[in-house]
Formats: sequence, structure tokens, C-alpha cells
Amino acid sequence: MGHRPSSSSSGPWRDRRVLVTGGAGFIGSHLVDLLLARGEHVTVIDDLSTGRRDNLPRVHERLRVIEADLSDAVRALGKGERFDRIYHLAAAVGVKLVMDEPVRSIETNVTKTADLLAFALDHGPDGGSAPTLLASSSEVYGKSERSPFHEDDDVTYGPTTKGRWSYACTKAIDEYLGLAYARTRNLGVVIVRFFNTVGPRQVGSYGMVLPNFVAAALEGRPIDVHGDGGQTRCFCDVRDAVEALPALLGCESCRGRVFNLGSDRPISMFELARLVTGTLGSDSQIRLVPYDRVYGPGFEDLRQRQPDLGRIREAIGFAPRVGLERTILDLAERMRDRPRSESIA
Repeated sequence: MGHRPSSSSSGPWRDRRVLVTGGAGFIGSHLVDLLLARGEHVTVIDDLSTGRRDNLPRVHERLRVIEADLSDAVRALGKGERFDRIYHLAAAVGVKLVMDEPVRSIETNVTKTADLLAFALDHGPDGGSAPTLLASSSEVYGKSERSPFHEDDDVTYGPTTKGRWSYACTKAIDEYLGLAYARTRNLGVVIVRFFNTVGPRQVGSYGMVLPNFVAAALEGRPIDVHGDGGQTRCFCDVRDAVEALPALLGCESCRGRVFNLGSDRPISMFELARLVTGTLGSDSQIRLVPYDRVYGPGFEDLRQRQPDLGRIREAIGFAPRVGLERTILDLAERMRDRPRSESIA
């Protein structure tokens, strides 16, 4: 991407009306900040099950927050409600949440998306459809051993008796449904597969690795690395990620397509733990913890998860800018400003 959007409220997006589902969450709230800075009018729908109201401005003349179940909220919005853009980020997220609450996670990810897409068909400008961005996940690739992952790769999942794969399947169903709406009902759908997005406001209670590592380092507790620590991931700062979303949704040639979004620079979990302690000057010990002690017997994980970013680079010139050390420092600063229970819960 050529440059960061100005925080000025002037520009072609000024006074645009947008809907952000899950807008009080980690990624959603950063997107709301960006949209408000550009002069857009933002409606947020969030049930605050995993999001936080204080992630958003308490009062803002161009922000409306609806605290409600997504399906109930879209049914309650009147026929006169019109949105120029819709960003659907509401979802059950995190491996731990999926393992602990499988029914809620599956129903949230499938039924709420179906209701949102139906809503988007006739709540756009002039009663037509509203271009809609669907947040998906790198989990969709399942157990694929290809590297890096390309958007058109085949996917492989474990058996249905392994609940760990239910999240991947729900997000895949969301993608199938979104692409079907694009193909058969001419809805301008863009699908984004997020790869390990990290940064300020992220919490660790749903299995998110970096905030857990940072919280442990700040408190001098041991940093628990699951498995043998050799598994690799690519981490992208949330502030880089959200800048790509309006660019993708505003690009007509991107509609009806799927895009990887993240960093393509891998780091092992053990190396990440060492980077956290080194960056924060922490004396925390790093210890390896077997998967079965955390998630129960038979848990399956991927050895690597690296995206092919060729498609998104070609489409909007995307290139992450914020270094991982900067992300760690900013996440730590956010945690220091909050009570411990809010930092990791």
C-alpha cells in the first residue's frame, strides 16, 4: 500500500455510512478507529461476549454502538437503514474458545453470517445491496502441508471427532456462502483470511499466543510454549491489517474473491518467546508444555502457517510496516495501563 491513510476527515469516504459487526473486538475496534478518523459514520453491532465497550470511544458524534445479538440487531434495524459498506468481523475466535464452547462457536460463525449476508442484500445505498467484507481465517487451510498457503490451494481437515477442526469448517462454510451470494445474487463480497493478527487490545484468554507471552513476561511468570516450540507462525500488526480492509472492499475487482492478509515472515513459538523476553527485558523462564496438558488428548496443530501474499500485493500493494518488536512494546504498554484481570481475561 502506497501510504497510510490520513487521519483527516476529508476525502471521498467522508460521510460514508458503514456497519461493523464485532466492532468492539480487537480487530474491529481498530477498524472503527480508522473509519472514524476518515470521517465515516460508523454503526457497530457487538454483543460484547468477547469484545469490550471501552475499546471504542465512549462518545463520538459519528459512532453508534448497538449492544445486541447480531441476528436480533439486523432484524430490528428498519428498512430505512442504509449502509455504503459492511464489514463483518463478528465471530467466535481463538482455539481455546472453540474447544471450550463448540456449540456457541459453530452457531455464531455460521448462522450470524447467513443473517448478515441476507441483510446486506437490501440495506445498501438506494435499497440495493451493500458491498460486504467477510472476515475469515487462515484456519480454513486446515492440515495442508503446502507452504506458503495460496488462496486456491486444496484444504484438508481432521475427522469430525476432533473438535479442533470445527472452527476451520465454519469459516469455510462462511466463505462458500459469501461467494455464493456474490455469484448468484450479485452481492459485492470480499473475503479476507487473517493470519495471526496481533497488537494492542488483544487479550489472551481465547488462546491468543502473543498476549499470553507478553502478560507472563511483564509479571515475571514462566512463559508456556505449547508442544516442542518449533511450530512457526507469521504475525501481522493489527494496525497494518485494518488499513487493508477499506482498500480491498473499495476495489471492485476484488469482489467475489478471497485474499490472504498478514505477514509472510515466519517465527517459531520458542523464538517468539525469546523475542518477548528480550524486547521487554524480562527474566521469565521459557518452558515447554505438552499439548494434551492444555487442550486434552489428541489435539492436532500445524507445524507452519505462512501466507502467500502475492494476490493482495497485486490488488492493493499491501506490505506490512510495523515490526514485531514494536507490536510487543505497544501491547505491553496497553497491558500496563489496565488491571491484570482485563489484560488476560
